[in-house]
Amino acid sequence: MSTPYPFTAIVGQDDLRLGLLLNAVSPAVGGVLVRGEKGTAKSTAVRALAALMPEVPVVPGCRFSCDPVSPDPACPDGPHAEAAGVSRPARTVELPVGASEDRLVGALDIERALSEGVKAFEPGLLADAHRGILYVDEVNLLHDHLVDLLLDAAAMGASYVEREGVSVRHAARFLLVGTMNPEEGELRPQLLDRFGLTVEVSASRDTDERVEVVRRRLAYDDDPEGFAARWAEEEGALRERIAAARVLLPRVVLSDGVLRQIAATCAAFEVDGMRADIVMARTATALAAWAGREEVTADDVRQAALLALPHRRRRNPFDAPGLDEDKLDQTLDEAGPPENSDGDDRPDPDGGGDDDGGGGGGGGVPPQADGEDRTPPQGSEGDSPSPAPEGAPDAPGRPAGGEQQPVAAAEPFRTKMLSVPGLGEGAAGRRSRARTEHGRTTGARRPEGALTKLHLAATVQAAAPHQRARGRAGRGLVVRRDDLRQATREGREGNLVLFVVDASGSMAARQRMSAVKGAVLSLLLDAYQRRDKVGLVTFRGKEAEVALPPTSSVDAAAARLESLPTGGRTPLAAGLLKAHDVLRVERLRDPSRRPLLVVVTDGRATGGPEPVALAGRAGRLHRSEGTASVVVDCESGYVRLGLAGELARELGGTAVTLDELRADSIAGLVKDVTAAGRAA
Repeated sequence: MSTPYPFTAIVGQDDLRLGLLLNAVSPAVGGVLVRGEKGTAKSTAVRALAALMPEVPVVPGCRFSCDPVSPDPACPDGPHAEAAGVSRPARTVELPVGASEDRLVGALDIERALSEGVKAFEPGLLADAHRGILYVDEVNLLHDHLVDLLLDAAAMGASYVEREGVSVRHAARFLLVGTMNPEEGELRPQLLDRFGLTVEVSASRDTDERVEVVRRRLAYDDDPEGFAARWAEEEGALRERIAAARVLLPRVVLSDGVLRQIAATCAAFEVDGMRADIVMARTATALAAWAGREEVTADDVRQAALLALPHRRRRNPFDAPGLDEDKLDQTLDEAGPPENSDGDDRPDPDGGGDDDGGGGGGGGVPPQADGEDRTPPQGSEGDSPSPAPEGAPDAPGRPAGGEQQPVAAAEPFRTKMLSVPGLGEGAAGRRSRARTEHGRTTGARRPEGALTKLHLAATVQAAAPHQRARGRAGRGLVVRRDDLRQATREGREGNLVLFVVDASGSMAARQRMSAVKGAVLSLLLDAYQRRDKVGLVTFRGKEAEVALPPTSSVDAAAARLESLPTGGRTPLAAGLLKAHDVLRVERLRDPSRRPLLVVVTDGRATGGPEPVALAGRAGRLHRSEGTASVVVDCESGYVRLGLAGELARELGGTAVTLDELRADSIAGLVKDVTAAGRAA
């Protein structure tokens, strides 16, 4: 086993270290979600924490790590006779992104369960992590149903496996740590709320600190054991401090004044539910124990708020996490400071430093004003340049090429359901019909590899004709491997939604482009909720560009859309051909994820020679490859040319107006986007 990097040797990252240490002191805090860019010691810190955890006494031979003092009465390996326990180090169990449900919760031997009536259970990672640390790297890329199972187990302290009438339950209490890079996609707000604390990490911009990071890392890589030995004293002191804080924790007093401050803070920041109040109370108590005190102070409440509230204030994926610290201070003052809160007892994450425990880190993200508008400031309507006709020379003061400054998107709305026809086999999601591991049962087949979802009726039907030949004598059914049938299930998949947005001069009127951006933003919100990947291609002037390669981060797509300038000619064919290139690459990279092409345009084509004919050929290219498509018609005014409808026919898709795109519109109904051509 390799020597882990010492926790105390980590440079900076005070909030990260504090969040982990508070959970080590009080696992009831509920775990920690670490958000940040790559290369910021997220994984290093989590793996290093295990060496600081106290050893765990377990029942000898128990696969579920039962405590010998109070063994789990429902343990599948029990009941346990009274015996002396053995101690082992606390485990750090890593959950891979591609793990299956059986690997996470465990699996039953269905064949033995049917033929012998025994609960032959193979424990999963939740059992391995009991009384230790469960680490999920890139938790935002984990399938939703696995995250739900994981967080349910963390909340209840137990894991339940239910399969065709056979059930197993075992204890599963662990310190849950998730890490993620927000650039690769966000967690849903419901899942964010299930993590007790969240911390934001980033690389230091201080030259001396970065030099020290590199120096220590190179020293560790050259001689891991020698490097760890040099930090052994600091590691030992921090380990003892964690143990002492655990002993002190039950004696910490949480006064009514402190509870009032906590409740007032959660109410002031309008967090949903009561989980935030409970987490703040537990975190403040752990902070007091960590500082060696038996009473919670106002500083503990403030620190707890900075750790427990930022991620709970997000209402949609485009909201930036954060907390207005001025508002926090005002709320705490108005709620009335508790007694004995005039000292500065902020904790020191690494266990060293001054005796008063100062320097515990900020515990949050940089301040952001409550309700702050993330949209770049716009000029007034009177002083903004008006769009020039396509091809007109640049007016004085107008950006080159007739380019207009970006305008803000209109208010997003709930859109109609757009789906890809047919039955796919892509990643689990909520858009198009697909064969999935979860959903309604539609049939049965012979299993390919390990059996995961038993079709009981089909299995009995396959085994029944052979009972006499197999010498059946009792009531039990004689089942063999060849009789087992896998249930085929139909659910929903996530798709690749590729937006092709017309940013030319014909779309540049401020009110019109604002409505177009609002529509695309609405579709992005829909894609986020349906767990799609998204990409963005824009075209204007003489060419098209990939503004955002396909990604799971709708945040990134919204940011690109926000800063999208407009102006110039309309190279529609270039946009469609660029989209074709993107889809061709994505088919090679992820062939099971089906694409949905969304073209947002008024249908005009003015860029290049024979622009209309070239756009038609580009559309037919998409149709020949069976790409499902929809054209969002942005044409406005009393006189309509119907060019977007013509483009939809070339693509073999459907055209909808901005009004028809709204879910509450009665002007039209869009259910499926057909990939076959429609008659003119």
